[in-house]
Amino acid sequence: MSGMHLSREFFELIKSIGESKSKQEEDRIIINEIAVLKKKLENDKPGSITTSIPGAPGGGVATGGNTLTTNKKKAREFLVRVLYVEMLGHDGSFGYIKAVELAASQSIVHKRTGYMVCACCLSPDHPFRFMLVNQMQRDLVSSNLLESCGALIAVTNLITPDLVGTVSSQVIGLLDHSAETVRKKAIVALHRLHQLSPDAVPQQEVIEKTRKMLCDRDPAVMGSTLNVIEALARVNVQPFKDLVPSLISILKQICERRLPSEYDYHRIPAPWMQMKIVRILSVIGKNDIQASEGMYEILGDCLRKAEEAGINASNAIVYECIRCITVIYPNPVLLDAAGNSISRFLSSRSQNLRYLGVTGLASIVERHPKYAADHQLAVIECLEDKDDTLLRKTLDLLYRMTNPVNVEFITDRLLHFLRGSTDPYLKKDLTGKICTIAERYAPNNGWYVRTVTELFKIAGDLVDPAVATNLMSLVAEGTGNEDADDEADMLLRKQAVELYVTLLASAPNRMNRVLVETLAWVLGEYGYLSSIMPLDAIIDGMCKLLQSGNTAKLGGGAPSTRRLILSAIMKMVSQYGNCPAAAAKVIDDYTKSSDPDAQKRCLEFQTLLTTAPHMLGEVFPVDASLEDVDVDENLSFLNGLVSEAISSGARPYQRPEDDDDDDMYVGGSLSSETASTFKVTPYEKPTTTYGQGRMAGMGSTNMGPGGNANVTLPPGSGGTSQAAVTPSLPITPAQPQLMMRNVANVWGKQQPPPPPASTPAPVSTPASSGYRGFGAPAPSSYGGFGASSPVPAPAAPVKTAEQLEKERLAAALFGGISTTSQPPPPPPAAVTPQILTAASITPAATPVVAAPISAPAPPVTAPAPAAAAPAPEIDLLDMGSWGADPGPVATAAPSTLDMLAPTPLIQETVAAPPPAAPPAPPAPVPAPASVDPFADAGLLDGYTESAPLPSFGSSDTLGSAKFEFGGVAVAPLVITTPQFGERWGRCPATHPVNVPSSSSASTLSKFMALCERAGLHKVEEIPATNEGIAACMADGGSAVALVHGKVSPLPGGQQSRVDITVKSTDAQLGGTLAMYLQNMIR
Repeated sequence: MSGMHLSREFFELIKSIGESKSKQEEDRIIINEIAVLKKKLENDKPGSITTSIPGAPGGGVATGGNTLTTNKKKAREFLVRVLYVEMLGHDGSFGYIKAVELAASQSIVHKRTGYMVCACCLSPDHPFRFMLVNQMQRDLVSSNLLESCGALIAVTNLITPDLVGTVSSQVIGLLDHSAETVRKKAIVALHRLHQLSPDAVPQQEVIEKTRKMLCDRDPAVMGSTLNVIEALARVNVQPFKDLVPSLISILKQICERRLPSEYDYHRIPAPWMQMKIVRILSVIGKNDIQASEGMYEILGDCLRKAEEAGINASNAIVYECIRCITVIYPNPVLLDAAGNSISRFLSSRSQNLRYLGVTGLASIVERHPKYAADHQLAVIECLEDKDDTLLRKTLDLLYRMTNPVNVEFITDRLLHFLRGSTDPYLKKDLTGKICTIAERYAPNNGWYVRTVTELFKIAGDLVDPAVATNLMSLVAEGTGNEDADDEADMLLRKQAVELYVTLLASAPNRMNRVLVETLAWVLGEYGYLSSIMPLDAIIDGMCKLLQSGNTAKLGGGAPSTRRLILSAIMKMVSQYGNCPAAAAKVIDDYTKSSDPDAQKRCLEFQTLLTTAPHMLGEVFPVDASLEDVDVDENLSFLNGLVSEAISSGARPYQRPEDDDDDDMYVGGSLSSETASTFKVTPYEKPTTTYGQGRMAGMGSTNMGPGGNANVTLPPGSGGTSQAAVTPSLPITPAQPQLMMRNVANVWGKQQPPPPPASTPAPVSTPASSGYRGFGAPAPSSYGGFGASSPVPAPAAPVKTAEQLEKERLAAALFGGISTTSQPPPPPPAAVTPQILTAASITPAATPVVAAPISAPAPPVTAPAPAAAAPAPEIDLLDMGSWGADPGPVATAAPSTLDMLAPTPLIQETVAAPPPAAPPAPPAPVPAPASVDPFADAGLLDGYTESAPLPSFGSSDTLGSAKFEFGGVAVAPLVITTPQFGERWGRCPATHPVNVPSSSSASTLSKFMALCERAGLHKVEEIPATNEGIAACMADGGSAVALVHGKVSPLPGGQQSRVDITVKSTDAQLGGTLAMYLQNMIR
């Protein structure tokens, strides 16, 4: 203890606190310590403070026991003991004055102790803070750098918003201090002052100082500045957009070990600086393709070098790189590297690394769900792990990767964990997530009712009451579609009634309030639909529930709950047509209830039942919960009473003269002066359904008749039916969303893929080629970001029963994400018939038509070959993806085909020749040798020199061209020019393209005509500047694209330069539309 310079008393205090066995024993120790400290403070007589001032009588020498004033070491220990008292939850305000006195000490150790105790103990409005301002001002301008550092630390903790102006100028002056220790603390203190009072320290001034300090010659100052830049960039990123090259240069120098060795941590160069810079890059590169492209190379180098190290510090850098890669504009090479790193984390034995892997997977699955499919078994193993922290993070991953295909499986897993959980925070979090995904992705209404009811049974106390209201509305309204069959709505109500009747028959001893009230409402409205229990038995069950006296079984026994049960019994009595003895007893008992509302209801019902039973049907109508109530706003039914009162001498009513609020109303309606001020008429019901949602592409690409019948594949997702697509529920931007839009279909609808056995070798294209380098710009059609050519899977080894079970769970969990796993089978009750459309007809059912003709010539029948070798159907010149969609192409030819036999051609003629007598058949003459081997082989399918192949440059193709996104043609977005301007600033993705010389868009009118042909709405033409704007939308309005074009005529007048800027809310939509317009104009 002698080396620690602590007294015996202090040592015994710390020892006794550490050895205490209970909170009560600890409190007794602290109470005794407070008594000792107060006694020490009382021994310092008031005169001791005055005698310590230089020049006072006695020479400043205290008398008696004034040790705290004369002995600063004792005073320092006194303050530390006071700090222990405060930390353990007791009041130490009696020693605050000594902390203020010690802050004015000449000793650096004592001064910093005083500042520390004041910062930890003084509240923001404590008057002692004002006593420290003068001392901090003196220390900030002190020549001793230790005093300046202590004052800067105190400024960040003790200054309040109203005191910022007193120290801001001194803090700004310290930014140019010669000592790097002072400079790095000054920039942090300046940022703190800006947070406290943005008016006293403007943001622009802080940004200028921060940019200057980023270039400081000392790495420590630069590292402190990075913290300030990150905090400011998260508030407003625009001032830091141009810092990307500087940050990349700094990160590159760190990775190349150009910093001094004292910044290394376990042989990792400045890991905290690396992580901070990567976080800043993720903030700057979000929704910015230009800034993101400059980061690709350095992020790849940083990730690779951190992977090679393989220690905890480098793993932290890897995790930050993964988060940055998933946030910035995507690059397929970086996404693949991030996926490999996540795989390494998930396969690790360390729980911490597995936690990082699940967290990284949750961040990447939001935008690129396909990467989650590679880690199916790892996620299943994490679900079975005993680590609660890892389990919670895995459950959050399941919530993020939910889609219409796997919603049933994921909801079951979340409900399973909710049943076994005892943590109230986890239960509340899981309850909210289950409600969200059930409402968003419910495959059918019956499943939603069953799921929400099960949630009510497990954690109804934590469910938002609005969920119960939505459930009741769903049962009452059904589908809400007036054109739908009423039988489906009635079936839903019957299923709900049978579900709650079963619950009533075997009611648990404890039911929460939400469940009881929902049960009472459903049975009261539709109890007559039950087929498993007669209505009188249901009435008896409700009466027993109400008379059980078990408040836990009644959801707490709230008066409102009892009223709902009473109302339900009355409704069922009206439906039954007779009042059972149990119901009569309950009604009679509650006529004497202490609850006035329940008593009134029962008295009125008893009177109605005894005097006018024929009125029960009108008072309690069947299925009338949503019927509109006719309200007489003029209260005309009171006219007779008013006339009678006036005739008896009553004074007529007169409107008060000072009632200004009613001046605008005349006769119950708005006056003519104010009628045009507000539009009080309701909006018209929309006739077009918008908001197909960003989840439209979440269906599995291999769903067939054996898949989930309640989920329909989106257009362009590789399904066989295009007309069977149903829009999914709209999704708000605040909720987690997954996007799996098949953006490979740029120019038209993709043909169904051939069988795997006959798949030809893929052709390398810019969109499907492999490594392009980190600095290369990403193509506009990323194709799912990181998609690679399929590789034949090796032979699967023999799997155990446990592995097969995990694979089955993974297939159900990753339905709609994985391209190899099938979703779980749907429930037997939910069966949807398969809809046959033109797109789902096999190619053998439709004859081939080469081109529309006006008058076909008589077909020429080729002689059948002697022997036809069997071969699969083949079309080497498939033109389905060129320009206009030719529709489903099929042939009625037999399955055998001679590749060398000429195919019958349908030649186009201008007019049919007049009929004539058939001449005598001439002698057969051998056909001349053809100069076109493809025509000899019959592979042109009707195309001849007179009917050349279409091309992008042909006017016919341009006339029928229409831009398609995800296999669906875009829709014109009808907006005005001001609306165009408002949307222009809100679109994050920008794609500029230019055509140096174009003849097809040589004038502004031609350019706008091409835009209209592509499916865009012409918003406005500006002939004075040769500019035009157009707009379109995709996915039912969830994605919007805006086009601005400027036509600049070239010398000669035949051609023009066209500059186009496409801005979109969806980067993929904007990129593909820009490429499409560029090809059209060329």
